[in-house]
Amino acid sequence: MKIRIILSGLLLVIAFFILTGCQGRLTTVVTHIPVEQQKDYTRQLPPGELALRKITDSNQIPDYTRACSNLDGLKEAIVRSLSYMAKPSSKTFYPYGEITHEQAVRSLQELDKLVSFKLLPEQMNKVLREKFDTYISVGCDDQGTVLFTGYYTPIFDGSPVRTDRFQYPIYRTPEGLLKDSDGTILGLRASDGQVRQYPNRADIQKSNMLAGDELVWLDDAFEVYIVHVQGSAKIRMPDGQIKTIGYAAHNGWEYQSIRKKLIADGKFTEKDINMNAMIDYFKAHPDEIDTYVNENPRFVFFRFEEGEPRGSLNEAVTPFRTIATDKSIYPRAMFAFAAVDLDTPVGFTLDQDTGGAIRAAGRCDVYMGVGDQAGELAGKTYREGRLYYLFIKPDEE
Repeated sequence: MKIRIILSGLLLVIAFFILTGCQGRLTTVVTHIPVEQQKDYTRQLPPGELALRKITDSNQIPDYTRACSNLDGLKEAIVRSLSYMAKPSSKTFYPYGEITHEQAVRSLQELDKLVSFKLLPEQMNKVLREKFDTYISVGCDDQGTVLFTGYYTPIFDGSPVRTDRFQYPIYRTPEGLLKDSDGTILGLRASDGQVRQYPNRADIQKSNMLAGDELVWLDDAFEVYIVHVQGSAKIRMPDGQIKTIGYAAHNGWEYQSIRKKLIADGKFTEKDINMNAMIDYFKAHPDEIDTYVNENPRFVFFRFEEGEPRGSLNEAVTPFRTIATDKSIYPRAMFAFAAVDLDTPVGFTLDQDTGGAIRAAGRCDVYMGVGDQAGELAGKTYREGRLYYLFIKPDEE
């Protein structure tokens, strides 16, 4: 029997539902996590182990009521996940544990219908708890702890050509960079035909090996680095036209944050470091930019894109609805609940992106949107919470 959240089953839920007035469960607000209390958020899972564990005790399933009261942008994000799941390539990444590709698609389809019903928050919460299985991330400690951070799309001034003002390039993917069929970076094909590891950031910068592959020029070297970290940007050209650039590839090196180095060198304390503070610091100390950004060996290449920035699924990302996780252990495109208190509430999300620093079960990045305000939110987001995923129960299919 196909899923019957639709009409008959749903009407029964509504008919017998009693309004309880319950508020959704919230995690403790943690604006700054003291060093001594921080966990190893990058702890790797054993080979072959997935990040999600099915909840079998209904008392451990979150109350989604509060999240159900704010569904702005959610339907749009679900449709984008369904668009990805309709691509034949998406089947490569399923089954995810016991979740088949068909069940994953059906989960999104029924959630899309459920959002369209515009139920009272209490009613929607009851449907989600009864008709869907809930899985919790094991987190960084096997207790469900996940560190939530934020990312965004900056808007910077730029130029299609080098000028006296715009002297710092962002590059397109060079011809010599080799990738396999799933996008994994293989390296650089040398003149003798052998494939070798692609040079790191410092060596790329020193060698000028990418001359001729410039995509666009910016007027600040640290802004270039921000674009590398965030994975997309909107560039305001001299004629006022705004163009979107998005991630195309990288040089195959693992991402290394410069945050710890800046703290270790006494430039910031754990409490006061954020993106805006780093921007201000490097504007005042431009001679130190290379010293610190070269701590991160990863170098990112870009391309022009039409429309809004896209995530790793090649679907547009949605502010506060798109999250980035480690796609080797989390299910692509799926519906999730972020149980974390941020300055701007998140709640329901879709797992549609990844990131250089997001390489473990204990990490999740929330897309905050475009521009300075989004950047301010992203820069100060550093809080612990829990991450849940919802899949339609097999007997509801």
